This record gives sequence, structure tokens and C-alpha cells, in this order.
Amino acid sequence: QVQLVESGGGLVQAGGSLRLSCAASGSIFRINAMAWYRQAPGKQRELVAGITSGGDTNYVDSTKGRFTISRDNAKNTVYLQMNSLKPEDTAVYYCNMSGLLTGGLRYTSWGQGTQVTVSS
Repeated sequence: QVQLVESGGGLVQAGGSLRLSCAASGSIFRINAMAWYRQAPGKQRELVAGITSGGDTNYVDSTKGRFTISRDNAKNTVYLQMNSLKPEDTAVYYCNMSGLLTGGLRYTSWGQGTQVTVSS
């Protein structure tokens, strides 16, 4: 019932920047946590950055100081600004949101994934 559409991935050289976007639609009453995950080939999916409804943020150590997560509540959208990209940032990035539907049920939704490739 909640659909997440991601955009902004692509190929970039080391040291470059990308901004990922994830927009939600559906019967959303409230969005609690918004987050970005990534999964590199042969590795488990990991949490990259998260932001709560109160604005608190957290980042995986490897991206701290380089990545910034933000949100636009009016657009039900979360962003991930990625600067100083490194080849090890190469992965499929997935948006995740959780909250309440208009009917009162909780939901957790995932985006389709967007490829980020950083060349050396």
C-alpha cells in the first residue's frame, strides 16, 4: 500500500557527489523512521543512514562526515547527499520507510534499489 520510488543513482568518479531521492506514495498517515541501506556484491545489506520523525540522525562509521540524510515531510521524501565518494561506496542503495497507514496499521516499505558505482 506504500510505494517508494528511488532516483539519483549512477556512475561517478572517486571524490564526486551524488544525491539520492526516495519519494513515498499511498495511504500514509504517518512516517516514522526514514533510512537508506546499501548492499554491495557478496555482502549483507547494511544501514547507511537513518532519520527519525524527531530529526535525529545516525550514520554508519564509514560514511560519517561524507553523507547527509535529510527529509522533506511535505513531499514524503528522504534524501541522501553523498560527497567524497569512494569505490567502496559502490552498492545498490535502498530506501526504507516505516510508519502508520491511514487505517492504523503499521507498515515497512522498501524502494526498488538504485545502483551507485564509484570508479577509481
